[in-house]
Parts: sequence; structure tokens; C-alpha cells
Amino acid sequence: MAELNLILLGPPGAGKGTQAARLREDFGLAYIGTGDLLREHKESKTELGQRAQEYMDNGDLVPDDLVISMIIDKIEEEGEDGFLLDGFPRTVGQADALTEELEKLGRRLTAALLVDAPDEVVLQRLSGRRQCSNGHLYHVEFDPPKHEDVCDQDGKPLFRRKDDEPDTIRKRLATYHKQTEPLRDYYEERGYLRRFDGTRDKTEVHDHIRATLATLRLEERL
Repeated sequence: MAELNLILLGPPGAGKGTQAARLREDFGLAYIGTGDLLREHKESKTELGQRAQEYMDNGDLVPDDLVISMIIDKIEEEGEDGFLLDGFPRTVGQADALTEELEKLGRRLTAALLVDAPDEVVLQRLSGRRQCSNGHLYHVEFDPPKHEDVCDQDGKPLFRRKDDEPDTIRKRLATYHKQTEPLRDYYEERGYLRRFDGTRDKTEVHDHIRATLATLRLEERL
């Protein structure tokens, strides 16, 4: 199995971003973050980007088929050795549509990697984050500045982003549980789901993911 075709799943704040960066470095995979993908198409003024812009200008969600078309284009352009998909699918319907399009390419998923963490851990992690206007990040418990609410590097005041307000986090988690959590069962029933404990040290999680992928490759060869 030369290629690794991976989907990253998990609630906000579970550590998916950290693991995505490490996996890209490990395996040279095409990273497909749907937010980045939409921006790329908008800035390049592609046909798909212009069609997506019309929906966004009207305050509507970009239809699934448009997003999947962008994903498939990216896979064909950069994903010869595999891809890492982050932020899509978010629903079972999207997962079905994505599987269908991958089959048309003669591609199949290697694994859906679930980096999981309970709500209380997510709340603690995200609500404790602080940053300055230059983007330097801290955490009030795990990585506090030397002086409260002041950036060590440039002396600027620290603030909490709107996304990190407890009420906003709870709303994001509620949306995740309602829309995206059913993907755990979806991929487990199909034999693709691999679970990882996002409360553990990020290096331990990374090592566990690498060992799991090595086992999958070995099983494929056998």
C-alpha cells in the first residue's frame, strides 16, 4: 500500500491540528483543510471558487458537491502518495458522497483517525487560551505568561478570542455531537475507525498514530 488516505476526526480542542502537522511532515501527504481549500479557490478565482463565492455572498453554506469537487481536484493534483483530510466530512451524508467520489478515482480510505477528548477537557483547553495582537499564544494554566495578561515577547495585552469564550465552545461542541459524532459509528461499522486519546501527551498520541499506520500497512502487505 503505497498511499495513505486519511481522515482526521474529533472535537475542537482535541489536538487534531497538532497531529495533522506531524503527519504531513512524517509522510508528505497532501493536506486538505476545507477552510484553506475554499480560500485557495476564491483567491485563485477558479470556476469552483467563483461558484462557492456566490453562495457565501448570499450567506449560504457552500453545497457539499462543490466542496467535494475541490477535494477531489486537490487529491488528483497533489495526492499521489495519499492525503490527509481535515474538516470534512462533517456529516454521514457528506461521508457517503465522499466515498462515492473516491471510488470513481479508484481510491479508498486507509483510516479515519479519531483524536478524542471529553467536553470538560476541551473547555479547559480552549477557554484558557490567551493571545496578543501579534498572535503569540499562552494558556492560563498550562503555559502562562510571566506577567498576568501581558505577552512575554512584545509586552502587548493578552485577550481571549470570541471562539474561546465558554458559551461559544459549548455551542461548537453541541454542533459537533449532533452532526459529526455519528461519523464514529459510520467509520467503525466499515472498519476504518482508529481511536486515539487526545488527553494524552501530544507526542504519545503521535507515536500511537504512527504505530497504528505502520500496522495497517503491514496488514495490507500480508
